[in-house]
Amino acid sequence: MASGLRILIASPLGRVISAPLENAFDNVTVSVATSDVELTSLISGSVRYDVVSADLIWNRPETEWTFDGLDVIDRLRQVERPAPVLLATQGHSMERDHLDEARLRPEVFGVIPKADGLHAIMDALRTVALGKRLALPALEQPSRPPLYELLADRRGQTAGRLAGAIAAGRASDNASLAAVAKVSPSTANKVTSHYLGPMMLARGEHDEALSLTQGSIYRWCGLHARYLTSWCRRHGHSDVL
Repeated sequence: MASGLRILIASPLGRVISAPLENAFDNVTVSVATSDVELTSLISGSVRYDVVSADLIWNRPETEWTFDGLDVIDRLRQVERPAPVLLATQGHSMERDHLDEARLRPEVFGVIPKADGLHAIMDALRTVALGKRLALPALEQPSRPPLYELLADRRGQTAGRLAGAIAAGRASDNASLAAVAKVSPSTANKVTSHYLGPMMLARGEHDEALSLTQGSIYRWCGLHARYLTSWCRRHGHSDVL
C-alpha cells in the first residue's frame, strides 16, 4: 500500500478491529470514532483520510436512532474533508432504506457485510484506499423508487416532515400532526391522499385490495421509522422529532 495511509473507522466497535488493521497494513495510521463527538474531533482538523469505514446502522441502543453511517458521510462533507467511504452492514431489513440512499451518494465506494469477516473488510479497505469502487449489492426490489429520491423535491420535503413526526411518535391524528410538523390543518389532512399515500403506492407497499387509510399511513411510517428519523435529522427537520 501507499505510504502514510490513513484509515478512519467510525463504529462503536471500531477499536476491536483497529489493532488487526495496523498489523495488516504497512505504514498506516488507524483512527477510531465510536461516537458523533469523537468523529467530529477527528475530522475537524487538517487530517485527510484515504478511506473511511463506517457502520451503516450503529449497533448501540443510545445511538441507533440518533446517528448512522449516512451522518458520517454528511459530517465529512460539512467539514470539507471528502474521502471514499466503505459502509459496513449488519444484514438487517432495517438497513434497506439507508442502503437505497447510499447507492445514490457519490462518496460511497462500497458496501461490505460484517458477516463476511475481518479479512474481507481488510481487502475492501485496500481496494477503496486505492480509489477503486466495489460492486454494490443488487437491489432486492429494483423497480421501487428510493425514499431518498421521493423526499427530494418540495412536496417530498413536506412529506418527510409529516412522516418524521409520525415515526417519532409525536402525532396521533391530523390535528397533532399539523401542530408538530408546523403545517396547516389542510396539509395534514392530505397526508393520505397527497403526501405519503402516493409514496406507498409508488413503492408497492400497500395492498391495492384494501382502502388506504390514516392507519395504513401510520403503520408505514413505523416500518420505515429509522430511516425517516435519520432523513429528518440530516435535512434540517430535527424539530419534528
